[in-house]
This record gives sequence, structure tokens and C-alpha cells, in this order.
Amino acid sequence: MDEVIRIEHLDKMYKLYDRQNDRLKDSLGLTRRKLYHEHYALKDVNLTVNKGETVGIIGTNGSGKSTILKIITGVLSPTSGTVDIRGRLSALLELGAGFNMEFTGLENVYLNGTMSGFSKQEIDEKLQSILDFADIGEFVHQKVKTYSSGMFVRLAFAVAINIDPEILIVDEALSVGDVFFQNKCYHKFEEFKDQGKTILFVSHDLTSINKYCDRVVLLDRGKKIGEGRPKEMIDMYKKVLVDQIDSRMSGSEETKDSDNEGKKGGNAADGMWKSRLSLNPSNDSYGNGMARIEDFCLIDSSGNITNTVIKKDPYTVKVRAVFEEHVSEPIVALSIKDRMGVEITGTNTMFEKIPTGEFEKGDVLTVTFTQNMFLQGGEYLVSLGLVGYREGNFTVYHRLYDIFSIQVISSKDTVGYYDMDSKVSIEKSNG
Repeated sequence: MDEVIRIEHLDKMYKLYDRQNDRLKDSLGLTRRKLYHEHYALKDVNLTVNKGETVGIIGTNGSGKSTILKIITGVLSPTSGTVDIRGRLSALLELGAGFNMEFTGLENVYLNGTMSGFSKQEIDEKLQSILDFADIGEFVHQKVKTYSSGMFVRLAFAVAINIDPEILIVDEALSVGDVFFQNKCYHKFEEFKDQGKTILFVSHDLTSINKYCDRVVLLDRGKKIGEGRPKEMIDMYKKVLVDQIDSRMSGSEETKDSDNEGKKGGNAADGMWKSRLSLNPSNDSYGNGMARIEDFCLIDSSGNITNTVIKKDPYTVKVRAVFEEHVSEPIVALSIKDRMGVEITGTNTMFEKIPTGEFEKGDVLTVTFTQNMFLQGGEYLVSLGLVGYREGNFTVYHRLYDIFSIQVISSKDTVGYYDMDSKVSIEKSNG
């Protein structure tokens, strides 16, 4: 296949100074002593992108994703290494990058088109397509500094994709658009793919990465640590998020080890399941203290403790409770809400007709909820409860509201909150 982007041994190093005086001394060459610390935003990164591919770049904040895009587009210069671009490139990086805030939207269309190498006549021919896609009405005649963030990104994206690029570079800018505009943009992505154009795509939206990308590159702390099919790299990324990257080749064994350690009790350092999750630091926790939820986790189909689940895959939520007093028939509950706080689904040991029995001080109860994930792609909040009845009165022993999130990765979403998993067939008759 034809290579359109080739990156070899790319480094980007920043000098970090403890004091402003040190920066001045270094710039003026007043000392031979090194007064700075070296911080590598990118270190020895190699990457090729072929014509017609959609390649995703994922990683945590600070991994170097945006830096590599800025170097590819010429916004930044590398410290060392080479970048070879073959084809007309259009980029949508930071919101409004390349726009003059004192110009009107229309003036910025011509400014960006000219910077991309188009004549006024060529921009005139594309103008209506740009305005139709942006759909910001008469605001195109107003200064850009008066725009909302949504209007800003609409115009910026409309310009970027309508100047007929051979390579489209997109950073997280789409996250500020409304759902309808995002849908329009992704349709345009599909058109570009059908036309054999190349897309380099950075996003935290793993559902979009899984759905649209042919190949994914995983960065961590400036280094490329993986490259391959979307699902493989997303699984690897989940381990990066919870510092399990060393267990890449033995994920299920790692989970088993943590499982056994967790049964011994203790804190995060000695094997608590929840230490491997990304938790909500401002969760609401309360109860009468007669029993408590000591530990919990979510386990995916590969046996990894994680916050991320592939749609339709089986997954498990485990809850471990410890008792401080005598408790009879405690009820352990699990519920899932959307980001707006609307409770979508949930269950508990009473609904499932699972008797839990009698417990004394020091006893431990572990409950496992196993099911398939049929929620649509997106992010959800998990709450856990330990409740029961004492002398006929409903009693809350311990509740953890919105304690952790689940990100559902989907390659196909349907209408509403959950997927009916329909099996669809058609028949066609002639005459």
C-alpha cells in the first residue's frame, strides 16, 4: 500500500526550569551547567499511515497524542526524527486553531482556504458547501470572537473537510459539537473512507475509535507501546488506565492473583480489587456501620478488572461485604445510571431470590453479579448497596452512590438505552 505519512524516531523534548532566572541564563548562554529538566512529550516514536486508512491514536492525558498531530501538521517542530507527508493535508486540532478572532466567519473561511493553498476562485466554488455543512446562518458574517464553542467547531470542521484534503487530521475538537452535528461529521468520515482518503483520528471516545478505525496506535508517556486492531489496543489501553500494562500477556492470571490477595483484606497496596478501578472521588457514602462494603470490582470477558466493557460481552461485578454486628439476610444491590443520574437498570439478591443467610462480626460475604452488556455505547455510573430488614424496618448498612463508571464500547448502537439484540431477516420477491 502507498504510504502517505511516515514518522521515524520522532522525539519532542521540552526544557522545564525550576526558576525563571534559570530560563533566562540558559537562553543567554551565561552558564555551562544544565539548568533544566528534560521532559519528553514523545520519545522514539515510529509510525506509518497508508493511503485510505483510518488510524486512531489513543492514550491517557499527557501521552503525546496531540503533540504528534501538531508535529505532523507543522504547528510544532520535532526535537529530532523525521516526518514525511505525501498528500494535501487538512487539520482540525484545537478549537479554532488558525482562526483570527477579529475576522468574521466568512473572512476566516477565505483565510484558512488561502493558507491551504487554494485560490479565491477555488474557495468561491467550495463556499456554499462549507456554509451548508456549518449551518450557522447569519453568524457567518459576525466576528468569530462572538461565536459559541459549538458554532466555532462547526465552522472549523466545515472548512477542514470541504477543502478536498487527501489526509484529514482530527483531534478532540468534535467533543464540543451537539449530537446531531457529531453524527453529520461521522457520516462525512464514512464518505471520506469510501473515497479512499486517509484519516488520522485522536479521541478519548473509544466507541468511535472501535467503530471507525482500521488500525489503532496506543501511546503512553510519550512512547508507542502498541499498534494493531482496535479491540486489541482498547484492551491494552484498559490495562494502562489501571497500571496493569505489565500484565499484557497474562491478563487473566493477573486478575486471579488480585482476587486471591483481595480475600486477605487490606488496602490498595496489598491487593484490593477497587484499587484497579478508576473511582469517583466525590461519591456519596453512608450507612449505620453494622456492615460495610469493603471491596468491589468489575471484571470483563478477558478476566481483567477494568472500567471498560465491550457491548454484548459478558461482564461481572463483584461486591465484598464485612460485618461488624449480627445481621440476618442482608441484601446486596447493584444499579446503573446514565450520566444525568437516571436509573436505567439494576438488581439485588432479594430480586434474584438468593438467600444470603446469617452473619456475625468479622464474617465476609462476597456476591457476584454476572450478565451480558446490552447498554448502548457510552458512559454510565454504578451504585452499590448493602441493606436489609431489622425488626421489620428497612435498614441501610452501607451505600456507595455513583462509586465508579462503566464505559461501554460499541461498534453499533440502536435507539434508546439498551440493545434488543434483534435478529433481522428479509425476503424479496419479484413480480
